[in-house]
Amino acid sequence: MSSTAATTQTSVAPQTWRKVSLRITPLIGLAYVVSFTDRANLGYIAAPMSRDLHLTKSQLGLAAGLFFIGYVLVEVPSNMLLRRFGARIWIARIMITWGLVTAATATVDSEATLYVARLLLGFAEAGLGAGILLYITYWFPRRQRSWALSLFILMTPASAIIGSPLAAAVLKWGEQVLGITGWRALFLIEGALTVVVSILIFSFLPDRPSDARWLDDREKAGIENTLAAEAAEHRANGALTGLREALTSGRVWAMAVTWFAIAFGLYPLAYFLPTMIASITHSIGPAGDVSSVLLSAIPWAVSVVALLTWAHFAGRKTAVTATAVPLACGAAGLVLATFTSSGVPFVLAVCLSVAGIISAMPQFWRIPAIGLTGAAAASGIALINSVSNLSGFVGPYITGAIADATGSFSYALLTIAIIMLAAMAVLLTTGRRIERLDGSRS
Repeated sequence: MSSTAATTQTSVAPQTWRKVSLRITPLIGLAYVVSFTDRANLGYIAAPMSRDLHLTKSQLGLAAGLFFIGYVLVEVPSNMLLRRFGARIWIARIMITWGLVTAATATVDSEATLYVARLLLGFAEAGLGAGILLYITYWFPRRQRSWALSLFILMTPASAIIGSPLAAAVLKWGEQVLGITGWRALFLIEGALTVVVSILIFSFLPDRPSDARWLDDREKAGIENTLAAEAAEHRANGALTGLREALTSGRVWAMAVTWFAIAFGLYPLAYFLPTMIASITHSIGPAGDVSSVLLSAIPWAVSVVALLTWAHFAGRKTAVTATAVPLACGAAGLVLATFTSSGVPFVLAVCLSVAGIISAMPQFWRIPAIGLTGAAAASGIALINSVSNLSGFVGPYITGAIADATGSFSYALLTIAIIMLAAMAVLLTTGRRIERLDGSRS
């Protein structure tokens, strides 16, 4: 970090960064908790919905994956619009739209209508994840960004920890309370919650530090000057600044491929973990649906501890190393899971896998920030995230298809592990080259 940037950053008191974290992180975290819960709810209700709609595993995987088609197509323009209109308005707009689509999904009556609902949900929700990642760069400089990213990624397992008991409760009591099947009640309730959260975002999320009424003038100036100095330093060291530069950069595309493979390890588990547990424990029927959903929360709870622990040590390591080590653990957990034949060893292996993948995710986002600023940051972050979200389409569909063809999830888990190891190869080559562009940031 240059002496100018370092001097500017030290002029911001530590309590100011804590104030920003306490005000910003809960709001964007709540938005992402609702997002990931809505995205993964097919996994919670896979068994009862499949019975009612007569879905095969591959059809369920296709329904899960169709969400990401619209998500991928719209993410880059969505981030450019967020940059233009501001995060408060744009994120609230995204959430209201997808909340209404989620609630409407309660009315699906066939695989065709389910496919349409999932496509529409992808278009509605597109841009939230990349938008929040971009929004973090508007508030936190490099030194604080690593921890801020970890807190943001923490929302992924938090959503599973919250979503699992919520789904189990709705599956058990939804019909008695709302008079509709439990899985339909889940869509309706989650859609309504999303709209409520969108109102909170619109009411309380400031676009930039200069808009925050809870910061005084000196705090606003200190944060804005720190971010401006860091952006100037990035540009001086060759960071990409334009939309076209980012979209045609080989570095950006290599990171997109890497993030694709990392996410590829997570999405099949998010969608199929309750079904995997039920198949191993031979839990059938409504009681088995509830127990497998509750058991599926255990790996996500373990990943919270792993993420926070690794974040404490990762700041002293290069971004590539901090990403590669937990990613290797994630792949190892998937391989171990293929050799298990009972519930407890399987859940333990998945705990290792989910903990590794989740811990790698925030550390990965330290790498693109080295070489992207301005419009390039908006478009580059969106491009990386949108390409990676193709894994949300491919991963669940391949997992379901392999499970249908082989009668188990073992070969699917092994395939996922191989793809994650391929990501490590790209990370250790291109990622290292990106770090060498500016050794002070590695």
